[in-house]
Amino acid sequence: MGKVRVITRDNGAGLSRDLAIVADVLRAHHEVSAVGLGSHRLGARLRHWWARARCRLRGRYDAQVSLERVYAPTLDCAGRNLLIPNPEWFKPEWVALLPRFEQVLCKTRHAEPLFAQLGCSTLYTGFTCADRFDPGVPRQAAFFHLAGRSTAKGTDVVIDAWRRHPEWPCLTVVQRKRHARPERAAPNIVLLAGYLDDAGLQRLQNAHRFHICPSEVEGFGHSIAEAMSVGAVVLTTDAAPMNELVDPACGLLLACSPGAKMGLGRRYHVSVDAIEAGVARALRLSPTECVQLGQRARTRFLQRDTAFRERLAAVLCSVPASVQAQDADHQHA
Repeated sequence: MGKVRVITRDNGAGLSRDLAIVADVLRAHHEVSAVGLGSHRLGARLRHWWARARCRLRGRYDAQVSLERVYAPTLDCAGRNLLIPNPEWFKPEWVALLPRFEQVLCKTRHAEPLFAQLGCSTLYTGFTCADRFDPGVPRQAAFFHLAGRSTAKGTDVVIDAWRRHPEWPCLTVVQRKRHARPERAAPNIVLLAGYLDDAGLQRLQNAHRFHICPSEVEGFGHSIAEAMSVGAVVLTTDAAPMNELVDPACGLLLACSPGAKMGLGRRYHVSVDAIEAGVARALRLSPTECVQLGQRARTRFLQRDTAFRERLAAVLCSVPASVQAQDADHQHA
């Protein structure tokens, strides 16, 4: 059992979930320290100082896993450095630090060539999210859109499409209060802005047969993966990495057009017309077809969840090639 630190920014959203997930997987085999740094510069500097001081007092970690962000002052604190990035948030100033990482562990196949072309040793591990399935919640033939804190979930275009179609089933939108526009609600659009507790969110995720997720960009796609976990019929963007999670065998893909680059990734735009076409396809599905698609989506989620946990555990339990070479040199000395 080794000492492992997992480190990222504690943003109260996706990165915080990533931190909890990775730490939980690794605790089965290692002594794990999960560190979430604040976004305030002074606070971050103090945490950096504390992290380095702890290394001097207690010794280095066997391995450190950096999630999305690269904190240069912490890289000397571990014998092995591993990076699990989100390509769209990767900053140009971090490129020079990539040689400090033994491997880049990729959440998606889409990320592998992006980091390989920067000279990195890459390994596909996949990723996972919380299993949100609750079979006790009755399901209704309605649509759900989880925007949360993000402005890149295609929320405006979803609402625009629904406002054209008062005959469509009810759409429930969960969105941060700061970004919500209550005046855009309609008789068939329920806009839930502000705080919603986790139990309430889980109930909504399970209560809706259709989840519409026209993301512009994703590092992994928590909202998409969570929709798959509850066995919903998922409609998402036909571009990487969204169409890597969902394909025609387990969901519905929405036509899109490429937009501006974002970090190492690219944003994609789903039009109102594409939303209309996707919803029309969804509404033509029979109840049996909906159940079958949902079951395949949940099966896909469970398979990926198991595979990710096994792959990540294997990486941290392996002996890096550099150490093997050192051992071989020592034996021949």
